[in-house]
Amino acid sequence: MSLATDVAGAIRDVPDFPKPGILFKDITPVLLDPALFRRVTDALAAPFSGDAITHVVAVESRGFILGAPVALRLGAGLVPVRKPGKLPAARERVEYQLEYGTDALEMHADALPTGARVLVVDDVLATGGTAAAACRLVEQVGARVIGLSFLMALGFLDGAAELKGRRVETIVTV
Repeated sequence: MSLATDVAGAIRDVPDFPKPGILFKDITPVLLDPALFRRVTDALAAPFSGDAITHVVAVESRGFILGAPVALRLGAGLVPVRKPGKLPAARERVEYQLEYGTDALEMHADALPTGARVLVVDDVLATGGTAAAACRLVEQVGARVIGLSFLMALGFLDGAAELKGRRVETIVTV
């Protein structure tokens, strides 16, 4: 079977989480299968293996789980991008719109040197708002987003449109 088929078969649907009417896509079964987890992280890294990626930006929190092995495979540094108030040193911050308000992402101000070549990694591409904010954060410090890599995209939300022509790779679209 293909990797996309294996991943789609492993993702667990959890109805009414975190609130009624939401169908949560749980990636925990993917992580519990070491062979599948390895295939996933290899596939997240592979499209960018020839792009001289210097840093992987991993978005809190499931992006950390996927971003760390991707960074190792690419020989790149790992930069955690977090919700506000969770990083101890000087931070850069970007606020972004949600359908019901605003949110923000932060990273250490010294995490990316000017000109760094960055791959943004996260588990799910939904509306694209969080991913677009991560890209703005990277570019705010003078680094360059080479692409974005996701385990899955929620196709009905068309998050790639929010990323305005950026290179986006996903393993499975649901």
